[in-house]
Amino acid sequence: MQKLKIGDVGVAMYLLAAFIMLIVPIKSGLLDVLLACNIAVAFTIMFGCMFSNEVLNMSFYPTILLFTTVFRIALNVSSTRLILSTGDAGNVVQTFGEYVGGGDLLIGVLVFLILIIVQFMIINKGSERVAEVTARFTLDAMPGKQMAIDADLNTGAITDEEAKKRREKIQEESTFFGSMDGAVKYVKGDATAGLVITFINIVGGIGFGVFRQGMEMTEALNKYTILTIGDGLVSQIPSLLISLATGILVTKGSKEADFGTVLISQLFGTPKVLYLVGAVLAFLGIVTPLNPVVFVGLGLVFVVVGRVMAGTIETAVIEHEADEEEAAAEEIRQPENVTSLLQVDPIELEFGYGIIPLADVNQGGDLLDRVVMIRRQIALELGTVVPIIRLRDNIQLNPNQYIIKIKGVQVSEGEILFDHYMAMNPGYVEEEITGIPTFEPSFHLPAIWITEGQRERAESMGYTVVDPPSIIATHLTEIIRQYISELLTRQDVQSLVDNLKESNPSLVEELVPKLLGLGEIQKVLQNLLKEGISIRDLLTIFETLADYATTTRDTDILTEYVRQSLKRAISGKFFPANETTSVVTLDPKLEQEIMASVKQTEQGAYLTLDPAKTKDIMESLGVEIKKLEDLGKIPLVITSPIVRAYFKKLTEDYYKDLVVVSYNEVESSVELQSVGMVTA
Repeated sequence: MQKLKIGDVGVAMYLLAAFIMLIVPIKSGLLDVLLACNIAVAFTIMFGCMFSNEVLNMSFYPTILLFTTVFRIALNVSSTRLILSTGDAGNVVQTFGEYVGGGDLLIGVLVFLILIIVQFMIINKGSERVAEVTARFTLDAMPGKQMAIDADLNTGAITDEEAKKRREKIQEESTFFGSMDGAVKYVKGDATAGLVITFINIVGGIGFGVFRQGMEMTEALNKYTILTIGDGLVSQIPSLLISLATGILVTKGSKEADFGTVLISQLFGTPKVLYLVGAVLAFLGIVTPLNPVVFVGLGLVFVVVGRVMAGTIETAVIEHEADEEEAAAEEIRQPENVTSLLQVDPIELEFGYGIIPLADVNQGGDLLDRVVMIRRQIALELGTVVPIIRLRDNIQLNPNQYIIKIKGVQVSEGEILFDHYMAMNPGYVEEEITGIPTFEPSFHLPAIWITEGQRERAESMGYTVVDPPSIIATHLTEIIRQYISELLTRQDVQSLVDNLKESNPSLVEELVPKLLGLGEIQKVLQNLLKEGISIRDLLTIFETLADYATTTRDTDILTEYVRQSLKRAISGKFFPANETTSVVTLDPKLEQEIMASVKQTEQGAYLTLDPAKTKDIMESLGVEIKKLEDLGKIPLVITSPIVRAYFKKLTEDYYKDLVVVSYNEVESSVELQSVGMVTA
């Protein structure tokens, strides 16, 4: 059983008291206490809203409005019951009617009407409009705020945890302002109800006094009107305070600030403004018939305050400079904290100062948005999450140069011209275009830098024209594809496992860690990614591992089983539909020789082929690959299942882009045509 908390009991008693007051008559003394409590709650809410640093500190404010409105209406009902039944609503109501009303019926009525008008026409109406507009703009701004968080995350300005907190805050703000848009209606409805109750009290009180108590009309009017006005004032003043609090809260917006301090500093923080106000007041006191003592005196006060503020600002500036110097000196004196320097970012993109405009949103750069899209693209294509890509400027690089680092080590570089476009000949364009010769950095293809004015002509001629951000984005994407297997960590695998566990708990519990450890699953997934095979279908991968892990824990063999289970995806990737695919095969004798040279150890299998034999194989393979390239086809070798993994290991140092598949990884509907055979 859940333990009751004091706060929960207090809120429950507050609402219960309101319910009891609606149906049970209460004594005037108790009503005085409850009215005093209502006034205290109203002041608490107002000051709480004034001094809250941000609106989310009052995130339950819409609920508070509902509770206080119900309680205030219950008080109105109780006081009305006392006024009509006994003609005595207690000390508080009587005092508000006589003292606040100045002891005069007309004055009391006028004060009450003024309060109603102020509340209805100014505060309530304004708060309602501000709440509506704020809610609309908060909701409209959500996508932009989310993109800003993603951009900060990509640049390394914030951590994953900070990004999560910011996203949660945005969600909470949208929920709060959406609720406030409706909750303001409580305040407006409360004021309307108070006005109706007041009218009922006056009419009912006069009727009760005249017809039930035999009073004169004047006597009844005076008595019950004063009581009614007192009742109206004692309820409308707290209502006015809460309306004011609502206005403060919705106009404060989502700004994190100390309300009072900021307000005073904004109003009186500029000395020249105070000097001008003082001069104007003094001028009015001297030149016009206005009281010179008051206006000249007040003008002098403003001038003095302005001078004091100027001195305060000067002192603050000096103290700030001294604090900065002291902090800098202290930082120098402190022993260097090298812990932060030990962190290595998985992926870094460093660029010279000439490329900064591409990454600067204020200058129209969209490189940050492209980085976000790259991560999404890789996730869809390969089924894995790309680590955060850090973007940094580096003054040591050439202005137009950029480098890509994987785990702190440079793996590639490129150079662009900021105000130029890269034009590439797809192979069939005969007419040449003038420009600066270069090479496309991703695939090292010949290209030409052209100007903006040449772009349209180059496109009409058939050239492929690419802008600088696209060049960098494409290069970065290819590098990520190349090294994605290295970037897959055990923590990433754990996240994938946890995600799959939500929908398939029995499968995950069967496999991890009973049959395979996290590290072994990581090796299998890395093997797949290394050859460009998507791991998005994690369910099929894990079911295959669960089937075969009982017989072997060799990650290379398990990878082959998984590849065969993913043959539909592999066929779709490498073998176009409704086409005959040209491939290269292996000589069966060569396959036997390769299998005979395989040595099994505790650390896995490796090949013991003679170097001369390996050379002959690579030369033969090179000839056959040349045949495929001459036909405009990708280099693709098809082997028997048992040989595939070993042949891939044998060739990966010589032909990095070579695709090696086994017959078991090809759908039966795929048509193959052998253009050659690798022999040795």
